[in-house]
Amino acid sequence: MSTRTATTDDPPIESRADLLRIFEKGEKPRERWRIGTEHEKFVYWKDSHRAPSYEEQGGIHALLIGLTRYGWEPVYEGDKVIALAGADGGVSLEPAGQFELSGAPLETLHQTCAETSRHLEQVKAVGDRLGIGFLGLGFWPDKTRAELPIMPKGRYAIMLNHMPRVGSLGLDMMLRTCTIQTNLDYASEADMVKKFRVSLALQPLATALFANSPFTEGKPNGFLSYRSHIWTDTDPHRTGMLPFVFEDGFGYERYADYMLDVPMYFAFRDGRYIDAAGLSFRDFLDGKLEVLPGEKPLLGDWTDHLSTAFPEVRLKSFLEMRGADGGPWNRICALPALWVGLLYDSGALDAAWDEVKHWTIEDHHRIRAEVPRLGLKARGPRGRSFQDLGARVLDIAAAGLNARGKLNGIGDTEAGFLDPLREIVASGKTQAERLLDLYNGPWGGDVSRVYDEMSY
Repeated sequence: MSTRTATTDDPPIESRADLLRIFEKGEKPRERWRIGTEHEKFVYWKDSHRAPSYEEQGGIHALLIGLTRYGWEPVYEGDKVIALAGADGGVSLEPAGQFELSGAPLETLHQTCAETSRHLEQVKAVGDRLGIGFLGLGFWPDKTRAELPIMPKGRYAIMLNHMPRVGSLGLDMMLRTCTIQTNLDYASEADMVKKFRVSLALQPLATALFANSPFTEGKPNGFLSYRSHIWTDTDPHRTGMLPFVFEDGFGYERYADYMLDVPMYFAFRDGRYIDAAGLSFRDFLDGKLEVLPGEKPLLGDWTDHLSTAFPEVRLKSFLEMRGADGGPWNRICALPALWVGLLYDSGALDAAWDEVKHWTIEDHHRIRAEVPRLGLKARGPRGRSFQDLGARVLDIAAAGLNARGKLNGIGDTEAGFLDPLREIVASGKTQAERLLDLYNGPWGGDVSRVYDEMSY
């Protein structure tokens, strides 16, 4: 989640046009399109598998400070270091100490994978000195909520208080999940619309390909991507498949209206978060927000608010693909490869749209509901298997990556980053199903063995 810092350059919102301008400013010519990759991992003490707290000796604070030897600069909230900033983007903390790299905007997937490698090598080096390990899964396999620490970030205190009011699994989303995410650019409003529709329709396929959260509190939970299922009962006002995206007339205006209807979480003033959970941003625009009476929002308030909706694809000044579980090192490079291949080449984008343009809203909802449990065994419209869809979509993505012609030093295109996904589709077996086979076989029901199998 976003890390807020104070700024003196924060103009007031004076008209509806200011709300739309953040989307318009995201428009870029093709040569300026970039790739942003975010990935989270669970942090644990190697000797006990316990999740370290922020304050304890050698814990999360020490991990952050340890990374400054690599040129990362501390970011403070009050007197607490809660994030890092550097050439490779930003390092931040999720609510229970999940460690996230929000990577820099990069031109090629070769650069993205090199960035990922640098980051994981750095955290492993610091973690080894502290006795800390890092786990690549979509959901804590063995921790209850009560066993997990809370990080000292003001927005998290507000959200943790609000989540039980609006859904039964919101606290699990905050405390027990990890994801990989890709952020991509668009050229125009029309280009954004097409990319949004294709990526939203195919987000369940990404969920299936990256399914990696089959355990809860030491036992199988009946899902392949329990992380994905959690979003179905987190907060209906700010999650889901957004049917209006597929309606005629969708664009910046319609997304802004959606966001104005999403209840607020907070406002940020004088370095602190003010609890506005459940209040209306429309009231804020009218100067009627009860926690800031008479005050109207700044552009930074709108930017903050855009980060508090959690649909399967999210629009800010770029598009965020949000459907994947956290996972192994090579999967971190595979997710941006999938979406760059599909969305950054016009021929691939057209071919991907041809795969989904006939799907109905009912199809989208059914598929979204089935995939967390069934993975690649889910069925698309007309009974077509997701395994077959995955093969076709990966072929489209590979063609798109080859067409980009971005080569590394030995002449390889970016298409090789799709290989881990091709292996999954060829076998029909997700990472979650492989872990369940191990649990029911060689592990003898001992889920602690997942730390050896899935640590970086």
